[in-house]
Amino acid sequence: MTRVELLTQKLAEDILDGRLKPGAKLDEQGLADRFGVSRTPVREAIGQLVAMGMLEKRPHVGAVVRQVTAERLSQMFEVMAELEAACARLAAERMTAAELGELLALHEETRIAVENGDHEAYEVLNRRFHNAIYSGTHNDMLVDTTLEARRRVAPYRRAQFSVAGRVAASYDEHGDVVAGIRRRDGERAYQAMRAHIRTVKDASMSYVAQTLNLDTDRS
Repeated sequence: MTRVELLTQKLAEDILDGRLKPGAKLDEQGLADRFGVSRTPVREAIGQLVAMGMLEKRPHVGAVVRQVTAERLSQMFEVMAELEAACARLAAERMTAAELGELLALHEETRIAVENGDHEAYEVLNRRFHNAIYSGTHNDMLVDTTLEARRRVAPYRRAQFSVAGRVAASYDEHGDVVAGIRRRDGERAYQAMRAHIRTVKDASMSYVAQTLNLDTDRS
């Protein structure tokens, strides 16, 4: 993980955990001092968070924490579910034997991470698992669109792993997706991935709703 990626993740966690409240202004120099870096990576991390929609730039003020709504989050996850489900369908139809072998190996690595209780390793392997499915579509346009959507929802999506039992459940859901892909059953893979991301949505929004006091009744 690069310095900018690490800073982006740390600041996103501060927002999701409520340490940076909506409307709070980000002080570049203060953050640089806090993390022991120059202002350049801080500025780049802020730019990443603006692109994700977690911050907004205001004239004569700078970057401030944006107020997120449950409806907006729900819409983001709905898009993510459909895109990833489409990726799973095409991967089931188009993955080469070598690509399928890589996916199975990643799934096995995630099993070991779950058994060891290594949540950090699971998060890394989780991204690699999904990326392998994206690549298996052999459709660059779909991959680019899916990665852009995932980048926007990533901080909220990562919050799911703060929910008890979520890592093991995620692994089991991946197993359903893998089963569809192994059988070259595009529809089964589609439905399994769609159900998986919808569960991710529920877990993530449950955590975020508690930390940010969101009203999820309308989502």
